[in-house]
Amino acid sequence: MNNVLVYCELSEKKTVADISLELCTKGRQLANRLGCRLQAAVLGSGVSAAAESLYPYGVDDVFLADDSRLSPYRTLPHFDVLSKLIQAQQPQIVLFGASSVGRDLAPRIASFLRCGLTADCTQLEIGSHDDPKTGRHYDDILMQIRPAFGGNIIATIVCPETRPQMATVREGVMKKEIYDPAYKGTVIPVAVEASLEAADAAVEILSREIEEQKIDIKGSQIIVAGGYGMGSRENFELLHKFARLIGGSVGATRAAVDAGFTEPERQIGQTGVTVRPKLYIACGISGAVQHRAGMEQSAKIISINTDPDAPINAIADYTIVGDVMTVIPQFMACYKNNLK
Repeated sequence: MNNVLVYCELSEKKTVADISLELCTKGRQLANRLGCRLQAAVLGSGVSAAAESLYPYGVDDVFLADDSRLSPYRTLPHFDVLSKLIQAQQPQIVLFGASSVGRDLAPRIASFLRCGLTADCTQLEIGSHDDPKTGRHYDDILMQIRPAFGGNIIATIVCPETRPQMATVREGVMKKEIYDPAYKGTVIPVAVEASLEAADAAVEILSREIEEQKIDIKGSQIIVAGGYGMGSRENFELLHKFARLIGGSVGATRAAVDAGFTEPERQIGQTGVTVRPKLYIACGISGAVQHRAGMEQSAKIISINTDPDAPINAIADYTIVGDVMTVIPQFMACYKNNLK
């Protein structure tokens, strides 16, 4: 078994998706730890520029399958090319984003290769493992860490026997960082078989309707998030006014979304999006572990809650014990005064 391989997703503009760049950043760290090469797979049409854009993230080899039959994404053509590539290269680790594409493709690859797959990981590390059943010791294996049992525990999953070790990783839980702006890798063309059409003969794309995402809070540097403690959709409007005033976005817990207080696209947590803002203001949020999993890496956290013992206070940098409907207007008044 050889290197670390990242499957890179592409946007409609034929650029590499952020989740894939986050995985390349983590993949570089894993490859350095293992003393191997970081490789990436780019499948699409007219995407040579996207392939070369991966170099600064520390990618040594980019396997490029450039063919019109690979765009837009369809399951079986991508499966056909990627499964053969993995069989030929035999990487020891393969990483996918836990997106609609990754969740569609990775299980099919894992089943075909008869190897393990851990879904929705929030952390990846290289470590050692002692098998309590066999007594065998394993070094340099992938520790695949993710919430389990509804987020009540953090599980570390290993695949000591089968290779490759495969995982999907949630967007936003890992940093996207340039490894070396001058780093130079190699593009390796991947031959696409003439029989590829047969791989997905049952699916014909008649038309595609692409709608721009109206709400996207992942990149916001300031987030004002509300929980079930906000009480109503009308009360949530106060958070929108506050967020507009300070140049932020509004987020929410699952309980608030389920109660109809705001849109599902604003949900933060284990079953929502993961965010890393410079400032996170938690309003009426108790702080269940499922929600904390999506925001605990914020640079600064302010908690506003009537309960001084709310779990969110344990990770907050500043805690304000009080009614959100009283505290937020005071915040807004002070902020406006400072602008004068």
